[in-house]
Amino acid sequence: MKIRRFIAVFLSALILCGVLTVPAAALEDPAIRAKAALLVEAETGTILYDKNIHDELSIASTTKILTALVVLEDCGMQQEVNVTGRHMAEGSSMYLKIGEKVTVESLLYGLMLSSGNDAALALAEACGGEARCVRRMNELAEEIGMNGSHFENPNGLDGEAHYATARDMAKLAAYAAENPTFMRICSTVTAQTGGRSLKNHNRLLRELEGCMGMKTGYTKAAGRTLVSCVERDGRTLVAVTLQDGNDWADHAALYAYGFEGNGGVETAFFPNNKRKL
Repeated sequence: MKIRRFIAVFLSALILCGVLTVPAAALEDPAIRAKAALLVEAETGTILYDKNIHDELSIASTTKILTALVVLEDCGMQQEVNVTGRHMAEGSSMYLKIGEKVTVESLLYGLMLSSGNDAALALAEACGGEARCVRRMNELAEEIGMNGSHFENPNGLDGEAHYATARDMAKLAAYAAENPTFMRICSTVTAQTGGRSLKNHNRLLRELEGCMGMKTGYTKAAGRTLVSCVERDGRTLVAVTLQDGNDWADHAALYAYGFEGNGGVETAFFPNNKRKL
């Protein structure tokens, strides 16, 4: 008993003197409810957390990230679209009116803030029609390396041939983060444009430190989908969750995990086996 007590006292003295250190506990993976999820460093492609990232799933309105990028590449911001009945669509809307003329810029705000399905169809027409727009979306997806994805409309409404993987959506988000015009639009909390007052559906812009935006989504088939991007201390992380009824909390947990782990002595980022997208 005396020997054990002596050893305990001796070890305690070494710890207090800094001769012996006790390693911090490694961070545990966050409990994420999503069917598929991914947290990745945008600059390096290093994966920090992954779950079912190769599953091909419906992605709902996160599709509009790709739609916006195609429009930004192919159209002028002040190009005008004459709104017709062809642009009316079910689901979320920026409430376009038949007969009005709306600029591509206003439509992009309606697309990314209000998640307007009508805005998506009007923008597709600006790109030469829906068929051409969708073809360009798939071409750009291939260029980015989204090998597990396919798109059949510009708004993300459910379709058998409309799907993506969490891995591919992270690739898309990292690519989008390099486009300053896209980031300016998707990071806007409220906007007055085209005679409308628009509010961004993305709560993380108001609730999460360093959030730079991206896109929300929901359909019955897809469930809740969310792609987000956060920058802190010069480091940018991208998070993707698909089929996630707890997406706001899950994204907050992913970023806490990612940024906390990188800043401490202990990390959960597989330092000896960094995985790339």
